[in-house]
Amino acid sequence: MVCGDETRGNISRILALSSAPGTTASWAEKIYTCTYALPAGPLVLSVKEAADTDTARADFQDLQQTTPASAPIEGLANLGFPAFQTPASAVFAKDNFVLTVDAAALPETVGPNQVMRAAFAYQVATTVLACWSE
Repeated sequence: MVCGDETRGNISRILALSSAPGTTASWAEKIYTCTYALPAGPLVLSVKEAADTDTARADFQDLQQTTPASAPIEGLANLGFPAFQTPASAVFAKDNFVLTVDAAALPETVGPNQVMRAAFAYQVATTVLACWSE
């Protein structure tokens, strides 16, 4: 899904791209990674698959504790899931998966509306979660 047409289309709309960005995908050690070749630099979406929800939550907590400048996403903004954000990424745990949207290679602001990359990462993550089904 993170490399699918719907996500590609959403990223294109958010950034007002004239064509859908190219992607490369990989699968290694239970992590599916999709890298979008955007004009401003690569955007990396990854999904780590865990054996069950409890393991995914533990993986999420470990990641949050070891990620510099991580801050919880709270209230309605977390969509009811464990979530945190950094100045360049957004991370959510859902079911037995941990979704990471990493915009660190992008400039501080992106797109025609000059959205901060952290807000862009959050927006991409929430569009993925909106169409995510088990």
